[in-house]
Amino acid sequence: MTVNFIFFASSMHDQETVRAAHESLLSQLESEFTIRYVAPQDIGSLSPEDYSVLFIATGGTENIVAQYFEQLPHPPVLVADGLHNSLAAALEISTWIRQQGVNSEILHGKTSYISQRLQLLYRLHQAQQSLSGRRIGVIGAPSSWLIASNVDYLLAKTRWGISYIDIPLEEVSRRYMTITNDEVRERSEDLFRRTQGIVEDRTLEDVCQAMRMYRAIRQVCDENQLDALTVSCFKLIEMTGTTGCLALSLLNDEGIIAGCEGDLQSVFTMLVVKTLTGKDSFMANPSAIDQATNEMTLAHCTVGLRQTQQFILRSHFESGKGIGIQGLLPENVPVTLVKCGGVALDEYFVADATLLENTNHFNLCRTQVRVKMQQPVDYFLNNPLGNHHILVQGEYGTLLNTFFHANACKRIK
Repeated sequence: MTVNFIFFASSMHDQETVRAAHESLLSQLESEFTIRYVAPQDIGSLSPEDYSVLFIATGGTENIVAQYFEQLPHPPVLVADGLHNSLAAALEISTWIRQQGVNSEILHGKTSYISQRLQLLYRLHQAQQSLSGRRIGVIGAPSSWLIASNVDYLLAKTRWGISYIDIPLEEVSRRYMTITNDEVRERSEDLFRRTQGIVEDRTLEDVCQAMRMYRAIRQVCDENQLDALTVSCFKLIEMTGTTGCLALSLLNDEGIIAGCEGDLQSVFTMLVVKTLTGKDSFMANPSAIDQATNEMTLAHCTVGLRQTQQFILRSHFESGKGIGIQGLLPENVPVTLVKCGGVALDEYFVADATLLENTNHFNLCRTQVRVKMQQPVDYFLNNPLGNHHILVQGEYGTLLNTFFHANACKRIK
């Protein structure tokens, strides 16, 4: 792990004395990181892929930092141990940076804290760099009812470096029609054997049709070099008579982030979750909320099979067609709920929770879980970021909150 320390020191101070004064902190950090010291005039030689922080070595450096502001890594992280008036300078600099509309953070205190924080911020930097250049396919158009879930493609690319790629739904339906049941029968039979049950009289032929849809979408993904995708799945049912629920489940298992209903914000959230945590996630509708117990039920007709302990093959809830997935997720485990929203993907919600049980209500989508939140559920009733929210197994609230905050997103509560 290499960290660039951009070294800011006033010319009024003897440079050798300054370096010696900070030796205690720097030598301890050098035992954990590879530290490269960079003079302010050499900032231009740094790559955006490099992780760089500002080491404020003395007072009197405020105007020097301001002079190089446009070239600084964003968001700027300032390291100051307090010697030679460095903390006082860092406070002034941080305030000035925020006045420019940019977040900043000062690392100060015990070396162990500074080290841990650097490791976390380095991880977030790597995640942000990994997001840049990702391609999200929009197959068809967002569902008409997602009236509050739009994304401005240009703003999203400017902020995150991602690209949304519009792909006609006909590309999938045309490929679907050319694939035969026999071509996918072996894999369909394997899935048929692995399921814990079959409901609504689903047949092997139904599974074959859904598997053909998977293969068609997978071909579109490969040809367009997609890292993620969202599908106008209800329109797909009208065009082909089958659903994309199984396809999205298998694609998520294979590392291609796949979301429903053409929801641009949710598929980006799923991509962020996978990039930061390495885990797949469950996109779902909040279907019932109990303010008295701080609990809610989430439901949808698809979930990656790798997230489940068992799964049941069913029909799609609303249409009764195709194949829907009733996944049974681990119970009594910590989970995190998250959503990134806004047309510029610059707002977010995140909350820690516990997955209490899998439910089986007849009037909801097939995969259903009841969760208990650690913070009031009032957010969903008073200030929600749209319908769909993302559930990931594990405690990642702090990590996700730190990531979005570092990228100047507004937390919605």
